[in-house]
Amino acid sequence: MTLSGVHVPLITPFDADGRVALDALRRLADDVLDEGAAGLVALGTTGEPGSLTEAERRAVVDLVAGVCRERGVPLTVGASTAEALAALDPSEVTAALATVPPFVRPGEAGVVAHFAHLAALSPVPLIVYNIPYRTGQHLSAGALRDLAAVPGVAGVKHAVGGIDADTVALLADAPADFAVLGGDDLVISPLLAMGAHGGILASANVVTAGFADLVDAWRTDPARARALANALAPLSDALFAAPNPTVVKGVLHALGRIPTPAVRLPLLPAAPETVRAALSALDRLPVPVAG
Repeated sequence: MTLSGVHVPLITPFDADGRVALDALRRLADDVLDEGAAGLVALGTTGEPGSLTEAERRAVVDLVAGVCRERGVPLTVGASTAEALAALDPSEVTAALATVPPFVRPGEAGVVAHFAHLAALSPVPLIVYNIPYRTGQHLSAGALRDLAAVPGVAGVKHAVGGIDADTVALLADAPADFAVLGGDDLVISPLLAMGAHGGILASANVVTAGFADLVDAWRTDPARARALANALAPLSDALFAAPNPTVVKGVLHALGRIPTPAVRLPLLPAAPETVRAALSALDRLPVPVAG
């Protein structure tokens, strides 16, 4: 299994009473697949899983699993502990997105040992979420290759905040059968140009077709890919001008695609002017937008 293309980490919409709006989540899941998403991610950080109850998390996974089953696309679920992994149904879940342990900074050898332990327990392959500006733990290209050699580790969501020397080294000689998926929306285009397989992109909740086209263009028409990347980058920049997914939710609500822009604490809704700036960037895009 090598995941590729655009995988959308779905937001969790809330209704006016603060409950999870499952009907809106279903519509959003269908919309992004109609627009070209290769797969869906449930309970990624964009979905605010830490603010959901266990019953809500289960309801979200069950709904998204049903959509993926009907549409024949892979489902990735955010799960970073042995307990969360044990709850996954391998008949419905393709992979688990597991974050590098945050805060403790165990060192590269500790990270590799941690994922070897989780992979041995997990009923599904793991995608390592490498995001050092949140976890505090940097991983070198060598450590990422060590992770790729662990049975049951199928790829990495690579979100290091830019294109660093280890990113260059990894993609210059990427391990076989190991998916490198970009996780920083603003720099997804150079990652694709260097050979990344796709991305897990919050911005694709808003304009899935544009990012799906970007992946295809880097495979077939680099000139078109560069032009499309230059058009998409200002939107991603605007969507991350406040903590994710607050601006994404504000834009989706303004487009009538979710019932409210609500988020749960510790997040606060994006300021109206921030949402307006993102909508303005969206208006300038030369690609279709659902709504």
